Amino acid sequence: MRIILVRHGDPDYLTDSLTELGKKQADALARRLMGEGIKEIYSSSMGRARETAEAFARLSGIGPIRTLDFMREIRFGYGEALYESGNPWDEADNMAQEGHEINDPSWHEWPFFQGNAATEDVDLVEKETDVWLSGLGYDREGPYYRCKRTDDQEYTVVLFAHGGSETAMMARILNLPFPYLCGIIRMRCTSITIIRFDSTPGSKIMPVLELTGDAGHLSDIL
Repeated sequence: MRIILVRHGDPDYLTDSLTELGKKQADALARRLMGEGIKEIYSSSMGRARETAEAFARLSGIGPIRTLDFMREIRFGYGEALYESGNPWDEADNMAQEGHEINDPSWHEWPFFQGNAATEDVDLVEKETDVWLSGLGYDREGPYYRCKRTDDQEYTVVLFAHGGSETAMMARILNLPFPYLCGIIRMRCTSITIIRFDSTPGSKIMPVLELTGDAGHLSDIL
């Protein structure tokens, strides 16, 4: 099985929709995805992700678009200061500048993440990721996933979501600390990341990161 993770197109955050540039990006992305053999479409419940998914659904004829509410974009900040006190990507950069170990598995204990809404949301994504994967035929066993599918046929799904929630999902699947992935992966709008799972029935495996942050389909879009 392959999971194709796609960040939404260029957003208008105030209206939670795509800009005109974002719509062009979504159309280019839809054409790029047509050769991937996708069987199912999933999307965050937020408008900008859903609108990006709809461009591919229209072109491919695949439906329905299945909603994953837990893949809404993560929040960051504290209480009334939500979105006003930095973000995990800047914090990863700050930690690197100060010489701290950003692949520390105890990142929950860092001052920035204690009581931060981002921590709560990342934990939710990681928990619900395993529930979703189980429904697709892969059960979590320690750091690995057991394939419980009954055949070894290739099966590809696409998930349209957000930079933060996708990073949190990848952190869970790949067994890497969330801030570390924030430090090394920055997703452009409509960029594509592909994670492959062994399809052999009964196998217990570590998923493979097949492609990261591919945005080649945007080469002709200003």
